[in-house]
Amino acid sequence: MSDLTKLTIAGARDALRKGDTTATELTQACLDAIEGAGALNAFVHKTPEIALERAKAADARIKAGDAPAMCGIPVGIKDLFCTRGVDSQAASRILQGFKPEYESTVSQKLVDAGSIMLGKLNMDEFAMGSSNETSVYGNAVNPWKSGDTDLTPGGSSGGSAAAVAADLCLAATGTDTGGSIRQPAAFTGIVGLKPTYGRCSRWGIVAFASSLDQAGPMTKTVRDAAIMMQAMAGHDPKDSTSADLAVPDFEAMLTGDIRGKTIGIPREYRMDGMPAEIESLWAEGRKMLEDAGAKIVDISLPHTKYALPAYYVIAPAEASSNLARYDGVRYGHRAKLAQGDGITDMYEKTRAEGFGPEVQRRVMVGTYVLSAGFYDAYYNRARKVRALIKKDFDDAFASGVDAILTPATPSAAFPLGQTHDDPVQMYLNDVFTVTVNLAGLPGISVPTGLDSQGLPLGLQLIGRPWEEGDLLNTAHVLESAAGFVAKPGKWW
Repeated sequence: MSDLTKLTIAGARDALRKGDTTATELTQACLDAIEGAGALNAFVHKTPEIALERAKAADARIKAGDAPAMCGIPVGIKDLFCTRGVDSQAASRILQGFKPEYESTVSQKLVDAGSIMLGKLNMDEFAMGSSNETSVYGNAVNPWKSGDTDLTPGGSSGGSAAAVAADLCLAATGTDTGGSIRQPAAFTGIVGLKPTYGRCSRWGIVAFASSLDQAGPMTKTVRDAAIMMQAMAGHDPKDSTSADLAVPDFEAMLTGDIRGKTIGIPREYRMDGMPAEIESLWAEGRKMLEDAGAKIVDISLPHTKYALPAYYVIAPAEASSNLARYDGVRYGHRAKLAQGDGITDMYEKTRAEGFGPEVQRRVMVGTYVLSAGFYDAYYNRARKVRALIKKDFDDAFASGVDAILTPATPSAAFPLGQTHDDPVQMYLNDVFTVTVNLAGLPGISVPTGLDSQGLPLGLQLIGRPWEEGDLLNTAHVLESAAGFVAKPGKWW
């Protein structure tokens, strides 16, 4: 039974159709694995009853020959997605006890496709963090280790990354605001796809920064990402930012042929102090794609150096607006009030008790940059920089570049607690990923090698808007050439 959890989505799909196993057996194997992996703290709300009920329904669909690719596949759902009747806290105390009466569009699409929710996954509070250490549930743990040292699985989708890497589920949903799918994927040796902004509906996903947030799949392979993306994507009239575009057959586009494609290498991503191992891996990735028939060209994205400060103005500004709804009035946590306290006291006490330090920090920064005296100096200037960053990418693609290859992260996974008290150092983890969100582009992290400590490293591919299929095919070629097969050892 334990071997079942090691299956990929594609492998499980084939096994289910052949009758080699059943969705019920596969689901039970994952539930057993989750019970034995409490040390990872990846699953924070388990839903075994729902899972087994859906597995039974999936078996019936498969038997009847009415089974989409994701039918019978056990997955984990990030706690940021609202799931009907199941705790949906965004890893925050302020939403403690919140069980929505509705389902997010993305998770509903997965339900409709026959996938099986095993439970809700750990994350940074309101998706604010790069190490999963701001969660009200406590941090998730990377299944990879450095000696006896526990490592971060990355953030904010750290629980999703840890669960997939440890074979607790076959795949998981994540969200990416500034790299929160791609960075944890790189830290745990899995694949993480951030689609074009608008490809997946944001409806029913607890908002952090509305112009940046985007849902995406976190999987064991690029093929699995293509299969899961097919189920997650699509127009949603409930989301005004959802693109009314047809969803192509992403898996069918994995031809493995990139001959004639042009891959850009941006010179601005060579950062001072970047570890030699990252530089070496980047050079290896470049050669892999070149050997596969792609043309490699050097390009310039001149405004890259302004991306991180622009992001950390825009994202907190949007967060301060989105999180204003949490006031103790309608749902979630409400502070106990003393005699004589008024509504302002209730707001202040509820937010002080409900929000963690990082969320409070970002809300305060966001409120500051939106204030009358600083709006033009900070927020408007950051928006202008964002437009310039997008233009850099537009110019590169207009010149004939089909995809851009960069490192995914500036390092391998670091020890838990190492940068928790240094927010600026923590923010630097997003240095290679935030540009993609600011420009609204698709990006994917592919596990490509190991560092000197035996920890996974990933490379990032950035694609043209709405061309996830082409991006996935290039990633598929990189994955095949890298031959990344190393997995974490027995960690519990």
